Amino acid sequence: MNEKNIISVAIRTETIRLQDFLKFCSAVGSGGEAKIVIQDGAVEVNGETETRRGRKLHPNDTVRYNGESWRVTSDGAS
Repeated sequence: MNEKNIISVAIRTETIRLQDFLKFCSAVGSGGEAKIVIQDGAVEVNGETETRRGRKLHPNDTVRYNGESWRVTSDGAS
């Protein structure tokens, strides 16, 4: 995966659930859509297929879906 093609997405919390992250970065249009694509095995977290929509993501985790890649970052707020 080319590092230049990874979009950094800052979150304000320590973690974010995978389905919420997909909505937050506009990869999907709704929670229902997120549930379907995750359960169908279409989403990778850190290079591994992830089927748990409640998977907690942390800063530096990388999510890949539909040919796009995002890296979770922290915005520094606490």
